[in-house]
Amino acid sequence: MIRLLIADDQALVRGALSALLGLEHDIEVVAEVGRGDEVVDAARAAMPDVALIDIEMPGIDGIHAAADLRTALPACRVIIVTTFGRPGYLKRAMQAGAAGFVVKDTPAAQLADAVRRVSQGLRVVDPALAADSLAQGDSPLTDRETDVLALARTGGSIAEIARTLHLSEGTVRNHLSAAIGKTGARNRADAARIADQNGWL
Repeated sequence: MIRLLIADDQALVRGALSALLGLEHDIEVVAEVGRGDEVVDAARAAMPDVALIDIEMPGIDGIHAAADLRTALPACRVIIVTTFGRPGYLKRAMQAGAAGFVVKDTPAAQLADAVRRVSQGLRVVDPALAADSLAQGDSPLTDRETDVLALARTGGSIAEIARTLHLSEGTVRNHLSAAIGKTGARNRADAARIADQNGWL
């Protein structure tokens, strides 16, 4: 039996995934959580072989949860599942140690097959998303520009962003200006929207 953990903040989706995958003869759902920061503790308690993790979750996002899980339990393989097939997410997920990346509208039989293949040590990536990711290339933003833009996305002022990142307000303005230029945006809100749509944040 393949022991499976499911992490998704939407109870209906989590329950549906659990019910559908639990019908498979060789898959047993051993844990379900609704927050990214609950993944590692649940995995330590249930010892799953595979974790199916959504990207958009409270606490920490699924990509950070995947990285934490790979550090805590390296034997547990991770599949990222998301509603939003953004090319930037794919690269970030792979860098976090995910072995699979699928979108939520994947048919149940294909999702079960992805769980089996990942448990066998293979990689499974949505082919359309892989093609989009290759065509788009890497994020043009530096790590610091990404940090600043992520905080700007939540509506933080220059002063608040500077305090949070321990930077001067001038440095924050410079990073925002660079991010706006690189994304071809009109302003920082537009830059954050563009970066978010591309999965860079």
